[in-house]
Amino acid sequence: MPLTAHIVGAGLGGLAAAAALAAVGLRVHVFEQAEALGEVGAGVQLSPNAMLALRAMGLEQKILDAGFEPTSAVIRDGRTGKSYLHAPLAEECRRRYGAPYVHIHRADLHGILRAAAEDAGAVVETGARATGYAAAMTRPELLLDSGQTRAADLLIGADGVRSVIRAQMTDADATFTHQVAWRGLIPARDLPDRLIPPDATVWAGPGRHFVAYYVRGGDLVNFVAVEERTAWRSESWTQLGDKAALRAVFDGWRPEITTLIDHVDQTFLWALLDRAPLPKWSDGKVALLGDACHPMPPFMAQGAAMAIEDAWVLAKCVEADGGANLPRALQRYEALRKPRTSRVLNQSRANADLFHMSGPISRARLLAASFLPRRFALAPLDWLYGFDPTATPSHPDWGAAG
Repeated sequence: MPLTAHIVGAGLGGLAAAAALAAVGLRVHVFEQAEALGEVGAGVQLSPNAMLALRAMGLEQKILDAGFEPTSAVIRDGRTGKSYLHAPLAEECRRRYGAPYVHIHRADLHGILRAAAEDAGAVVETGARATGYAAAMTRPELLLDSGQTRAADLLIGADGVRSVIRAQMTDADATFTHQVAWRGLIPARDLPDRLIPPDATVWAGPGRHFVAYYVRGGDLVNFVAVEERTAWRSESWTQLGDKAALRAVFDGWRPEITTLIDHVDQTFLWALLDRAPLPKWSDGKVALLGDACHPMPPFMAQGAAMAIEDAWVLAKCVEADGGANLPRALQRYEALRKPRTSRVLNQSRANADLFHMSGPISRARLLAASFLPRRFALAPLDWLYGFDPTATPSHPDWGAAG
C-alpha cells in the first residue's frame, strides 16, 4: 500500500507539499481550518530557485501565464528618487540561472498549487481545525477540534507562523519585530500611464520602505509597505488598514508612491513576526515546513520560495526512503534545509536595516551598491537565486546552502 501523509494547512507551502508528495506516490490529505479556501489579495515574488522546483512539478508554464516577469530589481531613495541598485532580472535570470523571475498574485499561485495537488490525487478538506498531534511510533495521529483523530504514516505541519504543530513540538515562539506591513492592489488602468515601471522596486528610507510591482500579466500593481513601530496591539493576524494613516507614513515621499496610495481602495495591515532557528523540525514521523519552522521577513521576498523549496526536498527525501525509516528521512530533510533557510533568514534581517537606512553602515552599503555595474549586480545573490533545489545533494549547488 502507498504511504499516507496528512498536511496541516492549505497555504502555499502546504499545497506545494501536497502536490510534491502526491506526485511521488503518497496518498495525501490536507486539513485546513478555514471554512473555504481563499487568499487575501497580495503579490508573491518567485525567484529562479523557486521556479526550478515549480518547473519540476510541471507548473512553470502555468505560473508564467498567470504572472509577470519584471525587467529589473531596483532600489531607490524614497524621497529623492536616487538609484542605489539596478539589477537586470528578466532575460538575465534565464541566462544566469536557467529559470525566470516571476511576480504572481497569491490567489493565482494558490489556485495553481491546489489544482496540482488535487490532480495528483490529494484531498483538501476545509473547516478542519487541528489542535495537536500524538506522535505514535507507528502512525502519528492528527487531533482535530471536532474530537476526531486521523492517523497517517507522515504528518506535516504547514500551518504558518502560529503553527499548532510547531507549538507542541517546541516552545520557541515567534516574536514581534517592531515592524508592520501594509499591502494592497490597484488596477493598473486606474493609475497614470508609466507611473510604475515594469520592475521590482524598493523605495528605501529611514524607518520604512515601500515595494511596488506588477502581477497578473501587468493588470494589477501590488505594493507592500513596511513601517517600524514600537508596539502591535491588534489581536488579528491581518486587519483592514487605514489609507489615511498609510498616506501619512509616506508623506513627503516620491509622487510614484503617494499617487499609488491615493488610488488604492483597500489596504491590509499585519505584524511582522520572527523566530530564531528552531532546535528541531521533526518529532518522529511529524515534521514542519515553511513559516511553521522558519518565518521569513519580507526583505528578500523569499517566504514563498523557501516553502516551495522545502516541499520539493521533503518529497524527495520521503521518496528516497520509501517508508523504510521515515524519522530518518525527516531528519535528512531538516539537515538539508535548515542551513539554507537560516542563511536566508539572516540576510533578510540584514536587508531590513539596509532598506530602512538604519545607521551609517547601511547608508554606506547603499551608496556602494550605486557604483556596482549593472552586469555584476546579481552576482551577490548567486548563492540564493542560483540554488537548484531539484539537484541531488551531492550537486555543487548544495554547497551554497551552508
